[in-house]
Amino acid sequence: MGSGGGGAAAAERGGQVSAGGTGAARPGLCPPPPSPAHDLFLRSPDRGPRSDRAPKIYTKTGDAGFSSTFTGERRPKGDRIFEALGATDELSSAIGLAGEFSSEKGHTFVEQLHKVQCMLQDVGSNIATPLSSAREAHLKRTSFSEKPVLELEQWIDSYSEQLPPLRTFILPSGGKSSAALHFSRAVCRRAERCVVPLVQAGEADPNVAKYLNRLSDYLFVLARYAAMKEGKEEKIYIKPEL
Repeated sequence: MGSGGGGAAAAERGGQVSAGGTGAARPGLCPPPPSPAHDLFLRSPDRGPRSDRAPKIYTKTGDAGFSSTFTGERRPKGDRIFEALGATDELSSAIGLAGEFSSEKGHTFVEQLHKVQCMLQDVGSNIATPLSSAREAHLKRTSFSEKPVLELEQWIDSYSEQLPPLRTFILPSGGKSSAALHFSRAVCRRAERCVVPLVQAGEADPNVAKYLNRLSDYLFVLARYAAMKEGKEEKIYIKPEL
């Protein structure tokens, strides 16, 4: 296993992070982690007591091409659950890069991006818990509510009200912050395409797909907002002359 994001990593270690929308937090920030730190990766209800020793980055359990879901199933690494986990991990990484560019420019929405990354950990936890093999103990830890979806909609409306009307197709551009947010949007669309079949098969919560759908809209609006705040030009589509 690689040293990827928490959702996929937790799945292979038999654990996960806090479930969607749970935990008290200041607006725009992640919920505070449990204490002690090793409780960030909760063990499966099927497994024994926690160890105080930090888990190794490498486990060798995936060397034969199989990995574990949070419910304890061993599935091929090409399974669509792991495809969705990988796309979600990649999305969080892309947003992290966009956040660093945005932070350099002093954008106040960086804390929102941080919260989104935390929510993506919860998205991964839900994906890693296929409903076909989940018991009540699993579901309590990995449920994903509609509340994060509604929060994204509020953010989208807030930024949209500040933007000039969109009258033509725009290209990913508008400075490093904006372009990185557009890239994140494209990765988000792919993550959504990976998750939708799981939802349609009854293996993941519909709110997870809704969240990714709204998140791509949020990233699009935020990319435009970043370009506007930085005074950068958004390149528009011009039909090439052939």
